[in-house]
Amino acid sequence: MADRTPPLSVEELHALVAGGEIDTVVLAFPDMQGRLQGKRFAARFFLDEVLHHGTEGCDYLLAVDPEMNTVDGYAMSSWERGYGDFAMRPDPATLRRIPWHPGTALLLADLAWNDGTPVAVAPRQILRRQLERLAALGYTAQVGTELEFIVFKDSYEAAWDAGYRGLTPANQYNVDYSILGTGRVEPLLRRLRNDMAGAGLTVESAKGECNPGQHEIAFRYAEALRTCDQHALYKTGAKEIAAQEGVSITFMAKYNEREGNSCHIHLSLADADGRNAMAGPDGMSDVMRHFLAGQLAALRDFCLLYAPNINSYKRFQPGSFAPTAVAWGHDNRTCALRVVGHGRSLRFENRLPGGDVNPHLAVAGLIAAGLYGVEHRLELPEPCPGNAYTAGFEHVPTTLREAAGLWENSPIAKAAFGDEVVAHYRNMARVELDAFDAAVTDWELRRSFERL
Repeated sequence: MADRTPPLSVEELHALVAGGEIDTVVLAFPDMQGRLQGKRFAARFFLDEVLHHGTEGCDYLLAVDPEMNTVDGYAMSSWERGYGDFAMRPDPATLRRIPWHPGTALLLADLAWNDGTPVAVAPRQILRRQLERLAALGYTAQVGTELEFIVFKDSYEAAWDAGYRGLTPANQYNVDYSILGTGRVEPLLRRLRNDMAGAGLTVESAKGECNPGQHEIAFRYAEALRTCDQHALYKTGAKEIAAQEGVSITFMAKYNEREGNSCHIHLSLADADGRNAMAGPDGMSDVMRHFLAGQLAALRDFCLLYAPNINSYKRFQPGSFAPTAVAWGHDNRTCALRVVGHGRSLRFENRLPGGDVNPHLAVAGLIAAGLYGVEHRLELPEPCPGNAYTAGFEHVPTTLREAAGLWENSPIAKAAFGDEVVAHYRNMARVELDAFDAAVTDWELRRSFERL
């Protein structure tokens, strides 16, 4: 049974509020883009009214673009439907203190309509549904996410005013694994590690990465929903802490033409006794073989869940450590799927997602793909032993347009997620494509203003 013990219990919150240590409670939920949306409550009011009865939020929060513009094409939320409310129901298992905001606690909410039915397109609900399917087979998913970011010495406000051009990275050169490189920004990294630990996350390490100013902080794996919740909290908190320190960080998949920000996702299965169901007497179990074969079968169809934005696809370049091949291999970083670990630690890593990924949607995709492989007893092909970039494997989608088309027409996606979810996230991609197609980019200006 997965551990859902919260970092802070409701009883402890009552005592902290009574003692004056907590005066604010944040109730939030992850939106389509993986951002936390919600409200701040006076702590006493939260305990008296909101904890047991919930609160409301406008349903357009699951039907807007990244700039919070209302857009058409969503069945659940529109001007014609009046932009009504859905209910935000607190999940006490997510309650925790937030050290980077004095006197503050936070917990996440599940979304429901007024009749009590879950909001099917909400990312947490999408993941919960796949976890329920997995549980029906007697398994739970253990997940770890590895999220990279780039640190700039400029504040967010200065970066905005500069049009995000000409920013100063915190390191001037490649600091991959460099202790000197991380030491240069250790005050920020140390605060991120310690504040996240104070919020109940189990911190493992921090390391430099290849792009100037690029770093990664790793957290211990956990049950799938908890990992995804913590990922969303960390991403929001990291930006808030950076702002307090007068610097900025970006998780966008490809900030420039150098190395992008990845978010490799590791997943293993545990059986009812807590044993690794992916480990067999001679390596991989049959369950793992089928589960991994399902990943390959659905990889292109589910790419919209792993790479949800226009910018996401700029990462997929040959020789970049971002994958281009629908292939798997043993400890092979040229493949989209990498099998690592031994015995109890045996797992696979999906290397497609970038730092812009919505973790709840991506992990839901991994589980749905694995279940497809298990239910159809798919056979796993031979691993790629060499360079997958040049080995002639099928290519991952190269644009959001291609990925959205595959998703929209995928029988695997429709069977796993339902027509409502498929249509909702297809429309999200359409909105982004329409906006990008209408935009005049800096690239066009540089090439066309004078010379054409």
